[in-house]
Amino acid sequence: MAPYARVIHAPAPRQTSDQVPGSSVGKAPASGAVPYSTVPQPGAQWAFLATPADIAVYGGAAGAGKSFALLMEPLRKMHVPGFGAVIFRRTYPQITNEGGLWDTSNEMYVHCGASARQSTLEWVFPGGNRIKFAHMQYEKDRYEWDGAQIPLIGFDQLEHFTWRQFFYMLSRNRSMCGVIPYVRATCNPDPDHWLRDFMRWWIHDDTGLPITGRSGVIRWFVIVNGHTYWADSAEELILSHGDMTRPKSFTFVPGNVRDNKILLDQNPEYLPNLEALPKVDRARLLHGNWNVRETAGTFFQGSWFEVVDVAPPLVAEVRYWDRAATAAEDAAASRASWTAGVRMGVDARGMFHVTHVERFQGSPLDVETKIKNVASQDGVAVQVILEQDPGQAGKAEAQLQVRNLAGYNATVNAVHESKGTRAKPLSAQAEAGNVKLLRAPWNDAYIREMENFDGSKTCASDQVDASSGAFHMLTSVKRAGTWGRK
Repeated sequence: MAPYARVIHAPAPRQTSDQVPGSSVGKAPASGAVPYSTVPQPGAQWAFLATPADIAVYGGAAGAGKSFALLMEPLRKMHVPGFGAVIFRRTYPQITNEGGLWDTSNEMYVHCGASARQSTLEWVFPGGNRIKFAHMQYEKDRYEWDGAQIPLIGFDQLEHFTWRQFFYMLSRNRSMCGVIPYVRATCNPDPDHWLRDFMRWWIHDDTGLPITGRSGVIRWFVIVNGHTYWADSAEELILSHGDMTRPKSFTFVPGNVRDNKILLDQNPEYLPNLEALPKVDRARLLHGNWNVRETAGTFFQGSWFEVVDVAPPLVAEVRYWDRAATAAEDAAASRASWTAGVRMGVDARGMFHVTHVERFQGSPLDVETKIKNVASQDGVAVQVILEQDPGQAGKAEAQLQVRNLAGYNATVNAVHESKGTRAKPLSAQAEAGNVKLLRAPWNDAYIREMENFDGSKTCASDQVDASSGAFHMLTSVKRAGTWGRK
């Protein structure tokens, strides 16, 4: 299949082949035409759209123009009567989020004369062909597609889908319109996802980086009794496994933000944003590393925290509590939870300062009393933030604690993200040297916990969670406007 290469005018003329003559590539629209182009960029994006493989995966880093390429792909076959495509994201919000697939498709498909049906998340083109967006949040959702015939199946962010979801949908990848059914997908690195092993031939075992000379190279595979067999040709697999074998061709085209010149020209700050990510995310999303994992020491290192004797004047300061209720007789248990209250502030230069940490174990009444006592010591200028546990009971309990803090600037903060996700913004600032600790006896225990944090549910994280929460509240746009009203 040749790459889709033309400048779209509105409405777009129907095509009679996969590729419009190359003379149109890169040219500006004619006078009066809509200034919108779906010409793929040279390099990785072009290679992804050009491959004839049955299954092609594009990506391995952020900002490579992956989703845009995936949305371009079905346009090459819209002139074929009966052709259609379904593009999946794992959840519905991922389709409709600001700047997501649906928003981007609105920028593209309207110029092809297509009509949007937002209630069903699909586009209907002049000839009646459709491109539909769908989610597959739960494992069982794959069965909703029983009986479907989908010439082109797309997966945006394939690392969010399970092996069963992906390979079950191959049974729906069939066509009666004359187009050989095929699959296109995008991805970001995840060392623990099935893709890492499946694409092992294209990725260096030691470095975790794509092997440059193998980018876009097509190989063939069959799955027999749950085991995947690979070869350099379909004939080799047929010879090994019998004449009834039906091998599939596959390729991986790695790309990164430097392949997306349009993005870097229009948003030059995007590359610095990637470079400022925490270590693990930076390795994956900027460099496309498939090996790096979040372990102890990847979120925080002791050397990142400068210990100072005096904190400068702070323009805002909060005390964030990650609460636990541990009876005295259970305090010695190896996994007993602690209540941690981290006081953190930000100065006029945008530097963050951890000025005090209160950490203890006790009954619910002990926790309530201690929080109120610490609030009286901090003073009304320090806002008190109580983390709200999930569920209605957690909300009611947090609100009761706020009422017990009458007279202080107290509020609650509901959290929904994982511990690791919440810690990443603070991790990035700490690595950049923007987080200071006021010298005090609590420093050693604080640094030790930060260094041992690996983002899992099982590691000690009371001080980490409280620090992440304090940082979030200090940097939240919603809260930023409240500091002058304390």
